[in-house]
Amino acid sequence: MSAPTILVTDDDEAIREVVQMTLEIIAGWSVLTAASGAEAVEVARAHQPDAVLMDMMMPGMNGLEATAALAADETTRHIPVVLLTAKAQVDDAPGVRGVIAKPFAARELPAQVAELLGWPAP
Repeated sequence: MSAPTILVTDDDEAIREVVQMTLEIIAGWSVLTAASGAEAVEVARAHQPDAVLMDMMMPGMNGLEATAALAADETTRHIPVVLLTAKAQVDDAPGVRGVIAKPFAARELPAQVAELLGWPAP
C-alpha cells in the first residue's frame, strides 16, 4: 500500500513547513500544502488527499468554512478533516474527525493524526 497523502492547510508558512517535514520524515506520508481555506478546497478537489489537517483561524475562508465546503461537495465529502487550532472549543462540524491543539509537539503530531484518523501508528 502506498503512503497516505495529507493536505496541510495553514496561513502561517512556518507552521506549514514544520508540519510538512514532520509528517514526511516521521510518518513517511506524502504531503500537499495550502495557505488558505479556499486553496485547501481547490487542492482537495484536484488531488483527493486521504485527509486534511486544517488550521481554524485563517483570513478569508476560515477552517470551519473550508471544512463545510469540503463536506458539501460530493467529490470531497469523504475526506476526513483534523482541525489544528489554538481555539479552545470547536463545535461539531461535518467531516471533522478530531482536533489537535496549538501549540503542538511536532514529534507527537504524526501519532496524534494517525490515531484520530484510525490509521496505523507511524
